Order: sequence, then C-alpha cells, then structure tokens
Amino acid sequence: MPSRNSLKIYADGSYYHIYNRGVEKRIIFTDSQDYNVFLNYVAEYLLPKDEDKLKDQLSNPDLTYRDKDKIIRLLRMNNFYKEITLIAFCLMPNHFHLLIKQKTAGLIDKFMNSLGTRYTMYFNKKHKRVGPLYQDVYKAVMIKSDEQLLHLTSYIHRNPILKRLLQEDVLRVCLSQPSSLSEYLGNSQFSWVHPEEILAYFSKTNPYLSYEVFVKQEENFLLIQDKAIDFLAL
Repeated sequence: MPSRNSLKIYADGSYYHIYNRGVEKRIIFTDSQDYNVFLNYVAEYLLPKDEDKLKDQLSNPDLTYRDKDKIIRLLRMNNFYKEITLIAFCLMPNHFHLLIKQKTAGLIDKFMNSLGTRYTMYFNKKHKRVGPLYQDVYKAVMIKSDEQLLHLTSYIHRNPILKRLLQEDVLRVCLSQPSSLSEYLGNSQFSWVHPEEILAYFSKTNPYLSYEVFVKQEENFLLIQDKAIDFLAL
C-alpha cells in the first residue's frame, strides 16, 4: 500500500507541501556544506538561466575542459524559473520541507526528481556510499485554503522547535536551521524565495499583527494535520 501522501494529485496554479526524509530516518544533511549544496541546487533550478551568456563562455578557446563540461551541464539542466515558485522551506538534519506553487500540473514532479537525483549523487559521492538516500518518493499535499496556506508556513518555520520543550527564544530556535524565515522577517537572503503572497495577509506597520508575532504563537496543527509530515515519528 502506498505511504500517506505519496499518491499525488497535481493541478495548475496550486500550492503544495513537499517533504521527504532520509532512508531509515538517516541524516541527509551532515554539515553546512550539505545544506548549502542543496540550496544552491534549488537556486540554480529557480533562478533564470542566461543561455546566451553561457554559450558565449563556451566559445572561449581558453576554457579548460572542466569548465567547459560544467557549462554544458548547466545548458542541459532543467530550469523552472517562473514555472515553480518557492514560498517557504526548512531543512532539518534528516528531512526537508518545501512549500511550492506550480504554474502547470506536473512541473513539481520534474523539479523534485531533478533535485532529488542530483543531491543524492552529490551526497553519495561525498560520503562514499551507494543506494537511495531518501526513505521513499517525496510526498506532496495540495493546500486547499488560504488559512491552511498561512498556518503551513508557520509549521514549516517552526519545525526546529516541534520536538523540544521550548525554554528559549522562539525566533532564535527557528532560525537555528536553514529556512526561509529570514525572508519573512525582512532580512533578505534568498532571491528565489517568494514570501509576498503570505506577507500580504499581515501588517507592515502594526507589530502586533506582523508575521513575526504569528510565527511566535504556539500552533494548533489540527488545521493542517493532513498537510504536514508525521513529525512525531521523525
């Protein structure tokens, strides 16, 4: 029987919670390099690809074989600029969360297959291992209301504190893992993350109605329980 949320129903212009974790719950991000490589891959897929510039570089007769091979791979690589919009993300040591809007049905599958395969190849080479990195195919759940969409961003950003008794500053703990939270708090880090649709629901002038206050609040995840990963089993 397929695992929960492994059967995916895709629709044009829809939002999805995408998540996956390591096989046997193993660590898939061992250090800052692993996190950065994963995010760099995401950026390369979501930022515009300047093919004319790459082709000009390729015509340089002084180009080394390694640089030429890299440019050819970039030219051949899938690109999802303006087709896939990343709304929010959080990377944890043994799993990840992405909140994505796709323009056309089926694009998420191409994006996730490209990202998953590429990162697995990197990870296996670095850590001298073979075989699958993830527990199963990635999971994808369609978001069906604005309320679910808002609360899911909070769930994603609060992921670092979901399994601990919080005696510390909420934002500090939330920001302890790579995530898009800094974008939501006005500290731009990733030009390929787009929080605008979510932030439109919050006040820019009234601090009591800000996204920061919203994400600090203790969540009741009943509203999104079928949209969220089984975090208690992680």
